[in-house]
Amino acid sequence: MPHTLLHHQQHKYKYLYAAGFTFCLVLILMGFLLDDPRNILPGFVILLRSQDVLITDYIALAGPGAAFINAGLVTALSLGLKWLVDEPHNGTDIVDIGLMSGFALFGKNILNIWPIILGTFLFTKLKREPFGKFVSVALLATSLSPLVSFVGLSSGHSSPLLGLLVGIAVGFLVVPLSIYTYRIQNGMNLYNMGFACGLLAMVIVPLFTAANRSPKKAHYWAVGYNLPLGLLLAVLCLVLILAGTLYGKRDAWRDYGHMVRHMSGRSPSDFLRMFGPGATLINMGINGAVATALILLTGGDLNGPTVGCIFTVIGFSATGKHIRNILPIMAGVLLGSVVFHFSINDPAVQIAALLCTTLAPISGVFGWPFGVLAGFLHSALVLEAGSVAEGVNLYNNGFSGGLLAIVLYPVISAIFYHRQAVLQNKEYMDVFLNENSLSPDEEEQNHSKDIDMPY
Repeated sequence: MPHTLLHHQQHKYKYLYAAGFTFCLVLILMGFLLDDPRNILPGFVILLRSQDVLITDYIALAGPGAAFINAGLVTALSLGLKWLVDEPHNGTDIVDIGLMSGFALFGKNILNIWPIILGTFLFTKLKREPFGKFVSVALLATSLSPLVSFVGLSSGHSSPLLGLLVGIAVGFLVVPLSIYTYRIQNGMNLYNMGFACGLLAMVIVPLFTAANRSPKKAHYWAVGYNLPLGLLLAVLCLVLILAGTLYGKRDAWRDYGHMVRHMSGRSPSDFLRMFGPGATLINMGINGAVATALILLTGGDLNGPTVGCIFTVIGFSATGKHIRNILPIMAGVLLGSVVFHFSINDPAVQIAALLCTTLAPISGVFGWPFGVLAGFLHSALVLEAGSVAEGVNLYNNGFSGGLLAIVLYPVISAIFYHRQAVLQNKEYMDVFLNENSLSPDEEEQNHSKDIDMPY
């Protein structure tokens, strides 16, 4: 068992909130460094009044100042909410930081997240359970924040009251839906909430389309920020690697090697609980550097959406992603850009090249050839899968990943392993509620039990 597992429980999470709020301050500082302060307030007004559907790059729409300050504020508010309800600490805290900060650069803002959070809060009151049990679910469910903006603030017939009610309905309904969808994906799709929100959007959006109130297509995509944002990401990744090395000392790199060699990344895989902060921080820094290099080496753009996706990759590096299981998926998307009639530099494909790593468990469980296959299929599917939702589901890659997970898992199990796939035996809420240390070897053995069933 890795040495870091022996650390005292409170000591393991001692600096979590301090580091999180420091990151928020860095984002806000970046906003002031990258823009004229006089542009920030007018940019914020534009940002808050937009429909926010994919792809709405806040840097292109409202300027880098408003975009990064919004990201810092959204993340700080999310962390403050988690602190107030005293949720158990584990790797999902890091996921929440990555997702909220990342998508606050292209879709989430300080207004449109709250109706959905309120809806989940009301669900907990109906079930007579503490909100702390569901607070991470509430934050993840803000994937459908653009729906709140579209209905409540920015459409031709906008109604703030109706936007509020739609957001509450989303936050209320997505809880039981996400609990169910988690099981049918068998841990092969890390963005379970993206799949659940995609299904819900497919039911809600056509109602507005039938009433002739479809969201307007958006394409805001900033260019010319590769140098400053590349430096930001380089410093961030270096700090994460150095912090992990200093925290875990010699054990951190040994544990990181164990993680990469032996962990499939199948959900739930809480690397923070298994290996402690040292190896987890190193993993986050390395994955962030790989994701950044992918964009720069393929001639892509660092902007709101791509930096947001890199933040997401870094966040999920605490709960399933590592270099061995993400590279084959990325390679599959690159292969798709060669075979199919789209370019790797197309904005939607740049996003897919990063967020395709939602399917990292397929590579980790079945091997790299199936990871390449999953990424290849994802590169085409993701461009069409969200069309019914009209861009209101920010985690569209999670929706596409869920569809592929449901198809690939039983097919690969049956044809290549001669085993019958059964439903995931883990409960979704357990992902958020456990904070005790885990033995990596025992956890990986538990993951393998439900596929080791011959016909």
